[in-house]
Amino acid sequence: MAENEPKSVFSGKKKYLGVFTLAMINVAAVLSIRNFPSMAIYGWSCIGWYIIGTIFFLIPISLAGAELATGWPEGGGVYAWVKQAFGEKDGFIALFCEWSNNLVWFPTVLSFIAATLAFGLTPELSQSPYYMFTVMMIAFWGTTAVAYFGEDASAKMSNFGVIVGSIIPAVLITLLGLWWFLSGKAIVLPQFSFSVLVPEINLGTLPFFSTVILLFAGMEMAGFHALEVRNPQEDFPRAIGISAVIIFLCSVAATLAIAFVIPAEKLNLASGVMQAIQYFFDSSGLSGLVGPMGILIAIGGVVSLAAWLIGPAKGLGVVAEEGNMPPMFDRTNKYGAPVAVLVTQALIGSAISLLYVFLPSVNQAYWILSAMTVELLCIVYFLVFAALIKLRYSQPDKPRAFKIPGGKVGVWLVGGLGLVGVSFSFLVGLMPPNYYSNTFGYIASVLLGTFVLAVPPVIFLKLKKPWWKKGVKKEEV
Repeated sequence: MAENEPKSVFSGKKKYLGVFTLAMINVAAVLSIRNFPSMAIYGWSCIGWYIIGTIFFLIPISLAGAELATGWPEGGGVYAWVKQAFGEKDGFIALFCEWSNNLVWFPTVLSFIAATLAFGLTPELSQSPYYMFTVMMIAFWGTTAVAYFGEDASAKMSNFGVIVGSIIPAVLITLLGLWWFLSGKAIVLPQFSFSVLVPEINLGTLPFFSTVILLFAGMEMAGFHALEVRNPQEDFPRAIGISAVIIFLCSVAATLAIAFVIPAEKLNLASGVMQAIQYFFDSSGLSGLVGPMGILIAIGGVVSLAAWLIGPAKGLGVVAEEGNMPPMFDRTNKYGAPVAVLVTQALIGSAISLLYVFLPSVNQAYWILSAMTVELLCIVYFLVFAALIKLRYSQPDKPRAFKIPGGKVGVWLVGGLGLVGVSFSFLVGLMPPNYYSNTFGYIASVLLGTFVLAVPPVIFLKLKKPWWKKGVKKEEV
């Protein structure tokens, strides 16, 4: 790199990421033990729900991510892919929607981390808003601090944390469920038959469809790290394939294990994982291990937080470096971390967490905010699948180490399934909870909020100045 060449947000001394690390980044972003109880409620039919999510999202986004990441590995993830297909504005919108959805999502995963850690220490602690907020902030700012030290530090955290905090607990829950079954203990599920695998789809379960689809959101996270990979054309497809298999098998097996033990009507969605572990270990005379398991699962929550915290932030760093955001957002440190973006999102996320913990009256509004995260993610993935199809026509000769087989028919099948899945999720995501009497007001609030969180890229591009671009001085313009 020439001495006067602008320094990339990804530059700096660091090690290359391997296949295993890339796979763990995706597993950390997607595999969330806290989702298992909400799926376990559906018993045997959870398998059917997982299959629906796999067909309409996991397989399409895995294949799309592999093709797009190996064809356009220049960094920026979804921003780079959508920009190539539809231009700068749409790429910016896709990335910003992914980033802004995190701001509302952060408090939910932070509260899960704090509550699970409390279960591992003293369960009564979870009733204290001061404890909850303190642990949430330690986890949030601690993860941000790790991101400050660049890709190498984040990768080491991901490799260790996802194994210790996600894969090991999921495997242990599965093994305990298998032990429960083989030891002849009572299974609370009805007798198995292929008919019970079919999900019951009606107006009551339709909103759950969007939840199932987005259970696998995050498979594109490795794409944000394209410039840290020595051989992206070969490493990305392998990593995505490995992570997809791990995520599906761990999710199905651990969810069924929980469903074996706890009746649906007694399953607490907030503490269901620890509830299941308490059942398992009490029954086997190993109650003393409940606390350590709570700590491990809390670590898994921190790693999931880290994957979503770092990936989109790096993407925004690329956007700012190209001059599409004010110069303050392209500030990086000697490790190449986009510190301005990291600090900005940490401050906003902390403020939302403060309201979430200390003002219970905001919980009803938070349902609307949560629905907005669904809509924002649907926008992101709609643009990604559309870009996959468009680029097969606009740049057919662009080298892609991995190409979805079947030519244009294959890419339309994969992209089409993804488009159908996220479009349907967007629509059912607008359906209000049962206790909302004002359906129109709810839908209007969700759509308005989604628009507000998606429109800033348009405003930034309207206000764009030549001197915003990295390396261009204001007085030279």
